[in-house]
Amino acid sequence: MNKLKESVLLRSLLGFFLLFFVFVVLFVFIVPSNHQSLKTVGKLKFEKKDTVTYVAIGDSLTQGVGDTTNQGGFVPILSQAMGADFNWQVTSNNYGIAGNTSNQILKRMKEKADIQRDLKKAKLMTLTVGGNDVMHVVKDNITNLSVDTFNKPAVAYQKRLRQIVELARKDNKTLPIYIVGIYNPYYLNFPDMTEMQTIVDNWNKATEEVSKEYQNVYFVPVNDLLYKGIDGKGGVTSSDETSQSSKSTSKNLNDALFEDDHFHPNNTGYQIMSDAILKRITQTKKEWSGE
Repeated sequence: MNKLKESVLLRSLLGFFLLFFVFVVLFVFIVPSNHQSLKTVGKLKFEKKDTVTYVAIGDSLTQGVGDTTNQGGFVPILSQAMGADFNWQVTSNNYGIAGNTSNQILKRMKEKADIQRDLKKAKLMTLTVGGNDVMHVVKDNITNLSVDTFNKPAVAYQKRLRQIVELARKDNKTLPIYIVGIYNPYYLNFPDMTEMQTIVDNWNKATEEVSKEYQNVYFVPVNDLLYKGIDGKGGVTSSDETSQSSKSTSKNLNDALFEDDHFHPNNTGYQIMSDAILKRITQTKKEWSGE
């Protein structure tokens, strides 16, 4: 009887140890595998972002004139968008000064050590240029203005634009540069200058021609996006009753432009610009990023 009990007890112990062995095997080979999967997921979720220096150089459009938040127009909007879309930690440096022509931008790039320093380490640059060059031609030839008046200034502008591109790449040979085209707000301020759209188109063509001479330099057109307002209704005539007579006065409106000057973009206009630049970057990023 004792031997029978001992036999049953022995079988029970063997069964227990067998189950324990199976449990240990499952724990060792299966649980760590799942744990490793969790670690992998966590690594993907919290992957370190690339630190990117973005340099914005230009005129009032880069400075952000018309942006009522006073944060810098399209530059901070674009920085945030690139960070979200490309998993970048973006540090932006805004070197926009209102009123600057291509010649003044070039001069600043030659003289300012901070611009040179940031360009050297930049991963991307945007450039707004040309609008003030056009305005100077308009002011200098206001009584005798035609499309042909802009031909010679455009050639000189192209030369300076090449110098800007080459100086930006002096210590950063493959720096991708996105040059934003000009747009036509002049019909609001100078409604009698009916050839201004042709002049703006020709000027943009001159800019695009230079951009095509270089690898990883891209032209970003914005005229069609801003020229006629948010819903394509730019130049809409609005009638306001004057307080001194029953006659009505007309004014042209563009809801993508700043109300105070009808020239620079408003907050929505800068969002439109940022979207256009981001779209162009997305289209071309593989050409220079190696991704």
